[in-house]
Amino acid sequence: MKLFFATFIPGLRNIVSDVIHERLSDVVIHKLLDGAVLFETETDYDKLNFFCFNNIFAVISVLEEFHLENCIKQFINKNINLNENVIKKNSKNIRTFRIVISNENTPAAIEPQLRTEAEKVISNISGLKVNRSLPDTEFWFLYRKEENEKSFSVFMKRLTLRSSWDKTLHKGELPPPLAWTLCRLARLSHSDTVLDPFCGYGSIPEAAMKYFHITKFIACDNNNEAAAFTKEKFKKRKAGEFVFFQDDFVNLLSLPAEKKLNNNLFPAGKWSGADAIVTDPPWGHFKETDSGFPEKMFDVFYKLLKDNGRAVVLYANDEKFQKAASGKFNIEAAIPILLSGKKAIVFLLTKKHGFSF
Repeated sequence: MKLFFATFIPGLRNIVSDVIHERLSDVVIHKLLDGAVLFETETDYDKLNFFCFNNIFAVISVLEEFHLENCIKQFINKNINLNENVIKKNSKNIRTFRIVISNENTPAAIEPQLRTEAEKVISNISGLKVNRSLPDTEFWFLYRKEENEKSFSVFMKRLTLRSSWDKTLHKGELPPPLAWTLCRLARLSHSDTVLDPFCGYGSIPEAAMKYFHITKFIACDNNNEAAAFTKEKFKKRKAGEFVFFQDDFVNLLSLPAEKKLNNNLFPAGKWSGADAIVTDPPWGHFKETDSGFPEKMFDVFYKLLKDNGRAVVLYANDEKFQKAASGKFNIEAAIPILLSGKKAIVFLLTKKHGFSF
């Protein structure tokens, strides 16, 4: 069995657990934390295909109730059980490494001599050279302590090497793992017509079309920069699979009469509403909204969704938002998450029947 440690957006613990059990019939979850999971499976890393994770690590050793410095010392002195194959097994493209120290999700420092000694041991086992600035891979010593859980340290090798989402995404752009999760919560199926009225830089339509095989996606945004980026991103899609409107979301109410939409996606006159809305509207951290925004938004959503339609919306923990939603939608779930250090909630909504305007 292979041992992995994976990180995800805090708050999505139950969803991640469900996904892991669905994908891996032999899985054993050893630790399920807020934002991280330690699990074991026979499946190789390149076949895991998890889209809800930020990063995945191959675990070399786990020490219960050991703090970082003790863990590193035990490793240097080889007083702990090590899966040396994880250290040794590297592709031809992996030639250099560095050590990363993480203390309860915060970068930490250790004595220079201790770091150097640990680097020597890793180098001797792996044959890799040290490069502290631009390495091909990373070896992590990580310490975690959770409420009602034993503290532990884990020594592991990072398998997904990329910059943090904060450094690679546009301001306000959703991280791909979260966009995938929102689409999953919306229970998307291939035949659905999906709408994102605030698509920004296209994270949600990309996830829906790439991983859920949606071929009828309608997107809208009135930001010039985001609109230009998104139009370019999807310009190679087949005609009718992706329709973009650079407009205020309120103007989406003209969709039933929109010739462009009917000609490309549906036979004329057959527009009957969206099956699902999946969206991340402006919610105060990245763009201020007027006081009546939630009510206006849900009026539009209600009119654009089919009678059995559902909506997944990422928003701040706002009483006005919830009150506006509850007038026309059933709130099936409200999942608190932490996104780039900011508190937010993922709402799963279903359309109420018989509401009249």
